[in-house]
Amino acid sequence: MVAASDELMAALRAVRSLGLRSWCIGAGAIRSLVWDILHGFDRRSAVEDLDVVYFDAKAGPEHDAGLENRLHAAMPGFRWEVTNQAGVHRWLAGALGQVVPPLASLEEGVATWPEFATCVGVWLNEDESLGVVAPHGLDDLFALRVRHNPLRASLATYRQRVAAKRFGERWPRLSIEMG
Repeated sequence: MVAASDELMAALRAVRSLGLRSWCIGAGAIRSLVWDILHGFDRRSAVEDLDVVYFDAKAGPEHDAGLENRLHAAMPGFRWEVTNQAGVHRWLAGALGQVVPPLASLEEGVATWPEFATCVGVWLNEDESLGVVAPHGLDDLFALRVRHNPLRASLATYRQRVAAKRFGERWPRLSIEMG
């Protein structure tokens, strides 16, 4: 599915050109693509933003902005959101007052996203093959099942996300568990 999306493949090539060691495009871009295809939609959902996550314990918070600027220059049609998973604990403490231990890897970061079906990322290798990170597997994504991932997001946050993102309206075949 990803390989058949010219838009997503171009985005993956742009991110690969940054030379990051451990990275992926994940969350909504992947989830929406899969659900659109499984629903048989002729028109794909508009990509609201492209979540690029990477892991670099040595990079400071200013590094994310620099990477976003480079991606925006390469592909200005997207709203890029770049996040170093090695620094998420600092952001959570500062922005939300939530004290959590630092993450140890990209996979550990992806594993904390609010819905299991969203905990999926894809990267592009130098040989054009795709890699997939899916710490909780792909069953929920392909079974059109939305369930709360309690690792980091509260049940209230999950419910707010489900409502705000209009999952049930956009993809009527989804099975949504509200907890």
